Amino acid sequence: MKSLHEKIVKEGKVLSDTVLKVDSFLNHQIDPSLMKQIGDEFASRFADAGITKILTIESSGIAPAMMAGLNLGVPVIFARKRKSVTLKDNLFTSSVHSFTKNETNDISVSKEFINEDDVVLIIDDFLANGQAVLGLTDILDQAGATLAGVGIVIEKGFQSGGKMIRNSGIRVESLAIISSLKNGEVEFLEEVTVS
Repeated sequence: MKSLHEKIVKEGKVLSDTVLKVDSFLNHQIDPSLMKQIGDEFASRFADAGITKILTIESSGIAPAMMAGLNLGVPVIFARKRKSVTLKDNLFTSSVHSFTKNETNDISVSKEFINEDDVVLIIDDFLANGQAVLGLTDILDQAGATLAGVGIVIEKGFQSGGKMIRNSGIRVESLAIISSLKNGEVEFLEEVTVS
C-alpha cells in the first residue's frame, strides 16, 4: 500500500532498531482517510474468504478493523484487556505478552459473540513477535471458530512473529512490511516467503 508506506516514512518516528512510533496516524491520533484505505485493502484481500466477523485487540487494532468490517458488512469484536463489571462471566480468555510494553495481559471476549459457525478475520496494527495474534487465535480455538487469516497494518519483518505464524499455516496479509529500522531509517520488504 503506497499511501501507508508514504505515511510511515513521512510521519513515523524510529525510536530504536526495533521500535517505530506511528501515533500521529495509527495508534493515538487516527487518520480516518488512511484507515478507510486500509479497511478497503483488507476487505479486498479477504473478499472471498466467507468472513462473518472480524476480531482485534484493544485499542490500536479497532480503527482498521472497523473500516474493514464496514466494507465487508460484518461485526467487529475487540478483545478486552481491562476487566469490566459488564464483562466478567462467560468469557473466552487468553494471555498476551507485549514485548514493547514489557507486560502480560489477559484478553477476553464474551462467548456470546463468537461461535463455531463463525469465519473470523483477525486484524491488528502491528505484528512483531506474534503474541497478540497467538492470543486471538487461542480465543478462536476455544470458540471452535474458523480462522480466515490475519490482516496486519505494519509488520516488523525483522522480528520472528510473521515467519512463525506463516509457518504454522496461517494466511497473513501485511500492508507494510518493514525489513529494518537501523540507523533511524525505515526500509520496506516487498515480498514474504514461507520457509
